[in-house]
Amino acid sequence: MMPWHLGRMAALDFEASDKDPETARIVSGALILVGGGLPTDTRTWLINPGIPQEPGAIAVHKLTDEHLAEHGTPADQAIPEIAKSVAEVIAGQVPLVGHNLGSYDLNLLDRECRRHLGDSLEGVCRNPLDRVIDTMLLDKQVCPFRRRVSETQGPYQMRTTAETYGLGWDEDAAHGAEYDALMSARAAYRMGAIAHRPRAERPVWVHQLRTQRFDSLAGVSVEDLHQMQIGWARENAASFQEWLRTKAPEGKRDPDAVIDGCWPLRPVGGEA
Repeated sequence: MMPWHLGRMAALDFEASDKDPETARIVSGALILVGGGLPTDTRTWLINPGIPQEPGAIAVHKLTDEHLAEHGTPADQAIPEIAKSVAEVIAGQVPLVGHNLGSYDLNLLDRECRRHLGDSLEGVCRNPLDRVIDTMLLDKQVCPFRRRVSETQGPYQMRTTAETYGLGWDEDAAHGAEYDALMSARAAYRMGAIAHRPRAERPVWVHQLRTQRFDSLAGVSVEDLHQMQIGWARENAASFQEWLRTKAPEGKRDPDAVIDGCWPLRPVGGEA
C-alpha cells in the first residue's frame, strides 16, 4: 500500500465573511490538486457574497465589500461551481486536505450548499465525505501539548504548523485561499513523511518533543486515517469541554460548556 502522503491530494481553503460557519459566506476559495506524480491543477474563486462582512474578517483576508461587489462572481453562480469541483474530487476518491478543514471550511461549504442549492454538501456530491485530511487535527495528534508561540500566534494555527514543519511563512501571501490551501497540502506531506521514516531518522526537533505520536500516521490508508480523525476530534472536543467546565481560569470557565466533537461535518446549528 502506497503511503497516504504520496498520493494525489485536493487542497481546499476558503476565506469568509465571518468566523461562524453557520452564518458566514464564502468570499474566496481555492481547490488545488497536487502530488501523485501529476501536474498541479489550481482552481480559484472570488465571490460577491451579497451581504456585508464582519470588519474582523476583512482585516484578515483584505477583501473589502466594495472589491467583492466589483470583481466577485455572485454567490448563486459561484457556489454551484465550487460544489461541482469538490464533487468531482470526491467522486475520483481524491482526499480533501486543509487546515481546520473539518471544523470550519467543509461546514461553511455545506451551509452554502444548503443555502444556494437546497441540499447538503454530501447530498450535492452524492457521496459521503470519507477521505478528509485535516492538518490541524493531525498536528494536534502527533505534537500534543504544544504551547502558544505568542499572545497573537496560537499553537496550532496554520502559520505555527507551517513553521513547525520547516515550510516557512509569507505573511503577505497568508490568509489568501490559494496560499493557505497549498501550505496545508505541504504540511500534510511533511507530517506523513516524518511518520513513515524510521524513528532514528526523524528530525532532531521531533526527538526533543516531550510527547510525539507520529507512529499513529504510519501504515494506514486514507480511509483509515479519516476514521481515526473522527475519534481524535471527539477526544479533543471532550478534553476542551472538560477544561472549560473545570480548569479554565476565571473569565473563561463555563460549567455548562458544550463542545461539539462531530467531524468533518457538524449538524446544522440553526438557520443562517
